[in-house]
Amino acid sequence: MRKKVLSALLCAVMAVTMVGCGLKSPDSADNNAGANNDANADVSDAEDNNDAADDAADDDASSGGASEPEVTLVYAEVNPLDTIVGQTATKFKEEVERLSDGTIEIDVQASGVLGSENDVLDTMLGGGGTIQMSRISAFALTSYGGEKSMLLSLPYTFVNREHFWNFATSDLAEEFLLEPQENGSGVRGLFYGEEGFRHFFTKEPVAEIGDLAGMKLRVSNDPVMNGLVEGLGANPTVVAFGELYSALQTGVVDGAEQPIANYKSNAFQEVAPNLILDGHTLGAIQVIITDDAWNGLTEEQQNILVEAGKLASAYNREISESAENEVLDQLKADGINVVEVSDLTPWQDAVKDVITENTKGQEELYQKLLDLQ
Repeated sequence: MRKKVLSALLCAVMAVTMVGCGLKSPDSADNNAGANNDANADVSDAEDNNDAADDAADDDASSGGASEPEVTLVYAEVNPLDTIVGQTATKFKEEVERLSDGTIEIDVQASGVLGSENDVLDTMLGGGGTIQMSRISAFALTSYGGEKSMLLSLPYTFVNREHFWNFATSDLAEEFLLEPQENGSGVRGLFYGEEGFRHFFTKEPVAEIGDLAGMKLRVSNDPVMNGLVEGLGANPTVVAFGELYSALQTGVVDGAEQPIANYKSNAFQEVAPNLILDGHTLGAIQVIITDDAWNGLTEEQQNILVEAGKLASAYNREISESAENEVLDQLKADGINVVEVSDLTPWQDAVKDVITENTKGQEELYQKLLDLQ
């Protein structure tokens, strides 16, 4: 019994000694190692999170902040967005913003809210900086250093759409696009498109060329269009596009001319329900940008606009004819008097002097254009 008590006391003393010396049982050591591992893991996780945050910040910095555009370009369009040119503007906007990850915004202002094509050009060339881009008719550049572009609007130059696209995808196209910039006008062309052939529409029925004699036909202030209307025996009358509907309604003019899609989208058929399909010019268009806006872009941003322009041009080519045919079918279904011209010879003969007068000094270039058919 005495030996048992001594043995128990000795074990107790050894246990106290082990604790006092800092020795740990195997179970205690494992538990503390786990705690240290957890603490180390927490530090590692925190460092990883910080690294991830730094990476995200770097990504945001390199992309310019995907949610905030770095550049906004105001794009003027005189026609509504449901027209061929309006849809082309929307396509261009979508492609620019996609290719730039949203760092370039195209602010399309349609339906003529920024004025007529000439108003827009005056604003762009005046250096106000409120409009950076616009879709314009090729002939609108005639008075702004675009002598070559004038050739595109000469009557009966393009025999069909394929002829135009042969030009728009040729080496000549860039030469025409850059002419205003090279002449110091302050704008440059980005890409071409078309809005269909232009035709005359009138308040009173027109069955042949002779029926236009004496009519007051709306024109923009353009020498080619003035000469065309005079050659057809009518009287050219300058009216702003935004005032054309009321001018037809009140009899200020007896008719005008537009591509088919624009004719319908602007509701001109309500006041001039007669359409004669003479196809005197193809509505060649180009999208332009001011030199100030272009030079303010980085090379990468410039390349994005060029690439988006190619895609928008291809889209325009894809939709133009089908959209025009769809509109024409609807006009016929609505009872609009649509007259087909079976023989264009009298029309072409009537405007020969206009072509001769407006190709002086550019005869060789004009012949190159004709040879692309």
